[in-house]
Amino acid sequence: MFAALFAATFFALSASCANRSLRHFGPARANLGRLVVATLVLGAFAHTAGGGLGSASTGWFLLSGVIGMGLGDLAVYAALPRLGSRLTVLIVQCLAAPLAAAGEWLWLGTRITAPEMLWGTVILAGVAVALSPGRGGGPLAGGAAALGFAFLAACGQGFGALVSRKGVQVAEAAGELVGNATFGVTAAYQRILAGLLFTALWFAVQGRWGRTAESPWAPYRHPGAAEPLRGGWVWMVANGLAGPVIGVGCYQWALATTPSGLVLPIAATAPLLAMPIAFWLEGDRPGKRAILGGLVAVAGCVALARAR
Repeated sequence: MFAALFAATFFALSASCANRSLRHFGPARANLGRLVVATLVLGAFAHTAGGGLGSASTGWFLLSGVIGMGLGDLAVYAALPRLGSRLTVLIVQCLAAPLAAAGEWLWLGTRITAPEMLWGTVILAGVAVALSPGRGGGPLAGGAAALGFAFLAACGQGFGALVSRKGVQVAEAAGELVGNATFGVTAAYQRILAGLLFTALWFAVQGRWGRTAESPWAPYRHPGAAEPLRGGWVWMVANGLAGPVIGVGCYQWALATTPSGLVLPIAATAPLLAMPIAFWLEGDRPGKRAILGGLVAVAGCVALARAR
């Protein structure tokens, strides 16, 4: 449970760093940059202190990376300009957990107790209250396509976690020690590596065919005021370290010991934890609804930890 909470905390920090990085480099280059940073750092650890690519579950974690860090992230970046960050995060976080839990029950036979289901639902309800748009919001701008991209992003996150759980089972059956941070970081490296290769290949093909509005190799100019590139590199590195390195490492560590249907509700509190960080770094003050939802979600996390 603590590993999942640490993952949510660093995912929250990564969100603010990503926002700064996007202003300098644009979505495509910022996404690729953070994956490159994470691959280098995690790879250095995995090939020295960790298991590198020699685990019996490597194939499953690579597949998980393609689903979650590849297809899932691409769908997120497609949904963001259509729905905005608040609705995109709401849909992704609230759908990923039940999708993963249902998939793990049907495929892996993992059972979740009634109290665990109850408190997991409370966490998601708190997230929904905090992130839902207030009254007076305009109609959905992106229509069915926007909802489709957000649903695909939720599937990527949920099913990516599900495949990771399968990888954990394969590693356990092979006699590997899975319940430690070293295994989590190694699994995170394998996922990030697959996500990086898939994303780079995707954008290379799209750029060659001319079907993407922003190629990661083309110059980028933010619609707002230009910012110095030197500061942009700092935020890109910080984004890569906070999210894909530490956050995903803790996330994989949590999935190695806890069903995905319980890990994902706790990970879904990341946008709530991002509120004080965003207020500190960007002056973005949360509203009353956001604070109320955050309190409900945190209470659900405490109750879920006690139920475990």
